[in-house]
Amino acid sequence: MRKTLTATACVLAAALLTGCGGGEEKPADTSKAASSASPQAEKSEESGGSGVSEGPSHEVTIKIEGEGTGIVMYTLDESETPKVTLPWSKTATIAARGAEQEVGRLVIAAPGHMMTADGTYAPRATCSIVFDGKTVVDTKKDPGKPCSYTFK
Repeated sequence: MRKTLTATACVLAAALLTGCGGGEEKPADTSKAASSASPQAEKSEESGGSGVSEGPSHEVTIKIEGEGTGIVMYTLDESETPKVTLPWSKTATIAARGAEQEVGRLVIAAPGHMMTADGTYAPRATCSIVFDGKTVVDTKKDPGKPCSYTFK
């Protein structure tokens, strides 16, 4: 039994060494790799896109009004939470992508508590969202409340 296991192990080892390229290395054939890439993949790489369809572009501006400094959380072309001095605004040209064209793309601006003159924090800032030149959300009557707007 021991001889059979040893012989089987030697045969398997030899097969693995020869079957896994135990010989000399061969250079990769680059002509096959280039021709096997799909035209769509090449087009996507050339345009810098990910192949996900986009809807029409819109200019969106988020604004935080008030005085003082504080933290603002927003989602526009990116999501960030910077410390800002008020008044503050950010504009981006964005479009709904992929499934967002069906369910909508969300834009958010949330003013944090701002430092008051006496050094305390209070919900004093207001926000607004301007979509293609038209104000669609405004919290002037409710300071500290976040703004959100969904478009397709």
